[in-house]
Amino acid sequence: MTNANAPMPSPSFATDDWLDRVLADDAREHAAHYVQDDGFTAAVMQRLPAPVALPAWRKPVVVALWLVAGVLLASMLPQAMQDLAREAFRVVAAKPVTLSMLGMLLAAIGIVTWTGTALALRRD
Repeated sequence: MTNANAPMPSPSFATDDWLDRVLADDAREHAAHYVQDDGFTAAVMQRLPAPVALPAWRKPVVVALWLVAGVLLASMLPQAMQDLAREAFRVVAAKPVTLSMLGMLLAAIGIVTWTGTALALRRD
């Protein structure tokens, strides 16, 4: 807790970094409250088990399996995909397109794209 009567630091960015000064003052103020642990924390950290890492072969195998599945699906269902695309176009072409419908379609495409990107870039 800081003293209510202490003056607030003036943010004179050109001459000095007031945030560094405030943090240094706070560190000096709380230095007396530091608890010596005689290496206890370091000893505990050394005794912790190593983090479990996935095997190095797992990611390439999963990628290869998805590639094989994609190629098999593409080779087995070309006529079905063409029929599905033709029917989807027929249904969409039969409806009048409004501005709100177009906005919702663009929002849905954006959501799917950003979700796919987030899932692809996450770190496991």
